[in-house]
Amino acid sequence: MSKEGFSISLVNPNAPGSDLVQKVGIGISALGLLSMLIGATGPANQDPSFYFWTGIMTSIVGFSIYILRTFLHKTESQNNNHIFNSSLTARGIAGWAFGIFLTGFYIVLYWGPSSYWDNAALVTMFDPISQTIFGFRADRWFLYGFIYTVSILIMGVRAILKYRHDNYQIIRTCSVMFFQLGFAFLLPLFMKAMSQPEFYFSYVWPLDYDMLWPDSVDGLMNAGTLALWLLIGSAFITFIATPILTYFFGKRWYCSWVCGCGGLANTAGDPFRHLSDKSLTAWKIERWTIYPVLLFIVALTILLWVNSALEGDIFGGFSHQLTKGYGFFIGQLFAGVIGVGFYPLLGTRVWCRFGCPMAAYLGILQKYFSRFRITTNGGQCISCGNCSTYCEMGIDVQAYAQRGENIVRASCVGCGICSTVCPRGVLNLENGSTHTDRENDNPITFGNDGVGLKF
Repeated sequence: MSKEGFSISLVNPNAPGSDLVQKVGIGISALGLLSMLIGATGPANQDPSFYFWTGIMTSIVGFSIYILRTFLHKTESQNNNHIFNSSLTARGIAGWAFGIFLTGFYIVLYWGPSSYWDNAALVTMFDPISQTIFGFRADRWFLYGFIYTVSILIMGVRAILKYRHDNYQIIRTCSVMFFQLGFAFLLPLFMKAMSQPEFYFSYVWPLDYDMLWPDSVDGLMNAGTLALWLLIGSAFITFIATPILTYFFGKRWYCSWVCGCGGLANTAGDPFRHLSDKSLTAWKIERWTIYPVLLFIVALTILLWVNSALEGDIFGGFSHQLTKGYGFFIGQLFAGVIGVGFYPLLGTRVWCRFGCPMAAYLGILQKYFSRFRITTNGGQCISCGNCSTYCEMGIDVQAYAQRGENIVRASCVGCGICSTVCPRGVLNLENGSTHTDRENDNPITFGNDGVGLKF
């Protein structure tokens, strides 16, 4: 309070400032985005190469300058400084605006009229790279795949710089970048260019929910030898390799090392990981949403095969409505619009935590049959709360650490951030014998809902 009375400042005095190099990077990115905006209004239809290279590539260069400057001079203890003071990462005006933008983008992407996307200058802008590498024109899905992949790569570099003091985080981030670029973007499009099925290698059933449906299986079986081997490989990964890998490594081998959903969450979504709800109520909702989704997709797959074997005598045309409904409500609305669009509001693992059938499947294996757990040394815990704050799955890690109990939770994706941000080395990701203390799945919380135990 000044002599003149109360004063209100629109500038947070605790917020970090930007130096000249950071401002230059932001300015270059802004020019690139402006070029894309101008091109998307129509001019890109006449000169797509100019607007692609000046728009996309300039934005990438500018943002790369910014993140390099931001994190190279920071120490390990400074990585998350001011994260609760930023409007973008603390559900402020910038966070709400960004969330609305992401949500709107997904809505237009999924449900925008085909007539718009077929003639959109924004899509035409990506023709140069699509034509050069793959030999076909871009469409809305190429646009989305390109933006999705570039987001993981650029923000992956950011994550590597931010967590460069931790070898586990470096290797894990490089892994998701590799699988997204190679197995979820380049290979499927190269196969499409060779008139083969556009097969996404890093997604397996039940996450890729229609992979084992009768129509999809028939399509692969009739598409040649290569497609048949892809089908056999998918079945092998789903039913044989997945249980084996989960037994040895927990669900982290997929959710934090391979999956594109987890890859985006741990790279582009890293600034928002602390926004996940740690309350007991959220954990209860999690249990009542994620497992029914898994049961539904399993039951739907079985019923579709029975219906196919009986030549449609059970459902008839209703089977098409079931599959369409699942794709709309779960595959698009939940996984896309809410799962990514709500990053700045609900954290980065909303889909993985509350709806992903693959996460539910792996979670069951991890809880009851896996050797993976996070071990704790309660005597060293200083109750700083970093582990719980930055757990993207909403687990109250500190409660386990204070009691010196191993963390064996179905929801844990093994990202290892809790261990990375711990200043005392209390938490370690380890493999041991199969679980003997399954009661550790009880989420004991001290916070929003008071003290809570498994009911």
